Amino acid sequence: MRFLRSGKVKDIYELDDQHVLFHFTDRVSAFDVKFPTPIPRKGEVLCKFAEFWFKKLPVRNHYVRTEAKDKMVVKKMTMIPIECVVRGYFYGSLIQRWKEGQVKLQEGTDTRIAANLPTPVFDPTTKSETHDIPITREGALRMKLASPEDYDWLEKTSIAIYQEMYKIADKAGFILADLKMEFGKIGNEIVLGDSIGPDEYRMWPKESYAVGKIQESYDKQLLRDWLTAHGIQQKFEEERKQGKEPVAPELPTDLCNELSSRYIKSYERITETRL
Repeated sequence: MRFLRSGKVKDIYELDDQHVLFHFTDRVSAFDVKFPTPIPRKGEVLCKFAEFWFKKLPVRNHYVRTEAKDKMVVKKMTMIPIECVVRGYFYGSLIQRWKEGQVKLQEGTDTRIAANLPTPVFDPTTKSETHDIPITREGALRMKLASPEDYDWLEKTSIAIYQEMYKIADKAGFILADLKMEFGKIGNEIVLGDSIGPDEYRMWPKESYAVGKIQESYDKQLLRDWLTAHGIQQKFEEERKQGKEPVAPELPTDLCNELSSRYIKSYERITETRL
């Protein structure tokens, strides 16, 4: 087994010519910054969630088997350098980008925070280890990130996966607000890759949902909200403007424990399985 690289959350090892091993760690990142404080059992939850979604969704993926509570074997793919984001609600970075005129929404869209969009919106970004940048279809084709046919397939399939996951989450008492996916190719076929879990989507409990306010989140948004409230997100942005790499602070224990608890609860409710 040969170490390949360490990502924001996963450590990746090469097993042979066709397979790699994902080690889901307890690391956490937000606003494209890694934090030094581990989140208890996060790696275990992410691994089990990825296994659940790969087995549940009716789309070909690169999952092979789960090796341990936080390790998974997957097939090697040639990754498509696009983060496929689908948004079902007016929330997060979409709000500011809409205010700045970077995003056009369907006429008559409710622009109160957390309002349901008329139809899911495909809102992809570039794929980067540092900072992802939103792109349009025209931009993706100009940058040669995908062919026109592949881009259209990614858009259609991403929205279909979001809609399927939305139904499963809804049955468990959650609202799937948005979703980020990655795809790659095995041969000439596009398959779903990377992982799917609370680091890749926003999940809100239906019982506390209300339009016009910040939502209670059973995902990484809890951390993002804490960073915003304490001025740390703004500090990151200022450091980037100065050409500096943002420095992450230690996170408080109560925040880490609450984040861990919400990850575990969402897994148990959606999968109907005790962790």
